[in-house]
Amino acid sequence: MTNKTEAEWRAALSPEQYRILREKGTERAFSGQYWDHHARGVYRCAACGEPLFASGSKFDSGTGWPSFTQAIAAGTVTEKTDTSHGMVRTEALCSKCGSHLGHVFPDGPAPTGMRYCINSASLAFDPETEQD
Repeated sequence: MTNKTEAEWRAALSPEQYRILREKGTERAFSGQYWDHHARGVYRCAACGEPLFASGSKFDSGTGWPSFTQAIAAGTVTEKTDTSHGMVRTEALCSKCGSHLGHVFPDGPAPTGMRYCINSASLAFDPETEQD
């Protein structure tokens, strides 16, 4: 697990990234840079750079947030019960640094039936190159 002080996180992240990744915030629907993003590549944790999602698992959920059917590999995204806001949800966290990514819902398409609903501000994107 990546260990930084909150002062170090504040210095490393933009105010919006800090609010979402470290304070478990949410960006407005249809406002993030990756909700309607269709390039091929890998989505990484914006806090620590850990690879989280492959573009091949991204789909248009109609929710206004980037949505994926699965993490890039087992163990890269940790799931935790979230009882905030008067409901029970499953929070998605970066396994490497513990940063908040978004939430996971059991209403996605095949093959997993899952929807990882992730904040764009939680992600950084590495485009696929011709050599990939």
